[in-house]
Amino acid sequence: MITLTFPDGASRQYPPHITGKEIAEGIAKSLAKRTIAMALDGVVADLADPIDKDAKIEFLSREDPRALELIRHDCAHVLAEAVQSLYPGTQVTIGPVIENGFFYDFYREQPFSLEDFPAIEARMREIIAKDAPFTKQVWTREQAKAHFEKKGEAFKIELIDAIPPGEDLKMYAQGEWMDLCRGPHMTSTGKIGNAFKLTKVAGAYWRGDSNNPMLTRIYATAFASQDDLDAYLKQIEEAEKRDHRKLGREMDLFHFQEEGPGTVFWHSKGWTLFQQLTAYMRRRLRRDYEEVNAPQLLDKSLWETSGHWGWYKESMFAATSAGDDTEDERVFALKPMNCPGHVQLFKHGLKSYRDLPIRLAEFGMVHRYEASGALHGLMRVRGFTQDDAHVFCTDEQMEAECLKINELMLSVYADFGFDSLVVKLSTRPEKRVGSDALWDRAEDVMRRVLEKIEAQSGGKIKTGINPGEGAFYGPKFEYTLRDAIGREWQCGTTQVDFNLPERFGAFYIDHDGSKTVPVMIHRAICGSMERFLGILIESYAGHFPLWLAPEQVVICPITSDVDGYAEQVTEKAFAAGLRARADLRNEKISYKVREHSLAKVPVIFAVGKREAEEGTVSIRRLGSQAQTTMPLTEALAMLQDEATPPDIRR
Repeated sequence: MITLTFPDGASRQYPPHITGKEIAEGIAKSLAKRTIAMALDGVVADLADPIDKDAKIEFLSREDPRALELIRHDCAHVLAEAVQSLYPGTQVTIGPVIENGFFYDFYREQPFSLEDFPAIEARMREIIAKDAPFTKQVWTREQAKAHFEKKGEAFKIELIDAIPPGEDLKMYAQGEWMDLCRGPHMTSTGKIGNAFKLTKVAGAYWRGDSNNPMLTRIYATAFASQDDLDAYLKQIEEAEKRDHRKLGREMDLFHFQEEGPGTVFWHSKGWTLFQQLTAYMRRRLRRDYEEVNAPQLLDKSLWETSGHWGWYKESMFAATSAGDDTEDERVFALKPMNCPGHVQLFKHGLKSYRDLPIRLAEFGMVHRYEASGALHGLMRVRGFTQDDAHVFCTDEQMEAECLKINELMLSVYADFGFDSLVVKLSTRPEKRVGSDALWDRAEDVMRRVLEKIEAQSGGKIKTGINPGEGAFYGPKFEYTLRDAIGREWQCGTTQVDFNLPERFGAFYIDHDGSKTVPVMIHRAICGSMERFLGILIESYAGHFPLWLAPEQVVICPITSDVDGYAEQVTEKAFAAGLRARADLRNEKISYKVREHSLAKVPVIFAVGKREAEEGTVSIRRLGSQAQTTMPLTEALAMLQDEATPPDIRR
């Protein structure tokens, strides 16, 4: 007999090889009817799988969050069946679940297009309506290859050849259609529901190799309910409007070009925006941190000592010191992170326990190799600026420092409108440096800190664990923000490191005169300043608060005979500390207003003869058709107040 433990803690004994379906039916027919899969010791499995050992068992309904991946997985199989039934001769390859949906790659002489989607979706609904059961068979390699050879499925045969010897080959059928798949699946196609949508089509080389055939990749998504699908599609529509690359062009902030792949060409307005963010961060750090700057180029020996050369070499840009005729040729690397340089700064000069904690901050430019296909505007680049800092402290100070960093992070995020946060602790990965004892100490402290973060937030901050996702040198906190349209972005990190200082021989003199290795806490709040600005552009949809906007007010004369007054207003706005300019072009005022509105200028001052005579301005706000006229001095005082950054206002 085997013992199965249910979520309520109750245990029952069953004969070996009993299936989840049989257990559910034995409890209640209604339970079996609404159950689409089971979880054994937390691992999702087919409801029809036999159970042959003691386990904790859960029955999953469509409403269970874990069911969403199954819904999408099953929908991918239905997509493949629909395509092959409509377009005979099409070969199927792979169809994985990805973030927010799934895709399936097909080989066909004539690529698919968006015009094919209505017919495919209609056939998918027909297949779902049949409610055919998903059934699993385990085949031999020879059986599977013979099946796909008969169907002319060359890509599936290649996939079978890549499966390690001895591993089961699972074949899942839905009615008469069958596919190679690891599983698991729900009980039938009807459980998928009709809350799905084909979203886009793209080309993709088989196995990502340009020497292989080009496939058509159909992207899609699916949800448990139509309301969830509608909300997602609305979010996608809104996200397209807010795309930072589109807004970057409209607002004249930055551009990219092939001669500098993955590096940003900042325009004047974009660089002003970058500098405003940097200035804000500097003000937030100036009381507690010393700002430093470490070299961009360092000898590879330093990276070998840190461990990065062994663990991270493929992501680093290397260079030699000179040409072939130089005797002292050396290998250098552009820094992918700032931490080894900060350890060198800490080591320069003897440190006492009385000096700790020492907090070193740097807005350091770093370079990391990203595959060209992964580059994505400001969100994924090869050269970026980290708002990096490292705290060197004692064991006893570590917990307090982590909490202090957390307090700073939450305050910064709140200033940018991010109040919904998730903080997760990422624990030791399989490949790591340092002893288990050191990892135990670090993780114990960080678990206590995580509990305090949740408790101090009054439940507003969600917390969790990411097992095995820590850095190779230590565990870390990851801060995930939710933007204005509900998307999540992982930004800040706090990483406790017992290893790097020891590898470099860093120490301080303790109270008993002994040499003691400090704890090193890595932390970043924005993470990549470029990426954080991309997030801000999309979250604000370009409508920056006045203090952050690269251009705060544009003065537009209605006729050229008041150009002189427009210039006077501009000078007074400058004197008031505002980022202002006059638009003296010989264009109609309506044209100027449209152009500056597209560029997301927060405030436009329109001035004509009447304003010039009375010393007033007509104020037009971004997103509003209304105009307000007021004395210039009052208008400037009002904008001065609005343009005060939140940290200074406090």
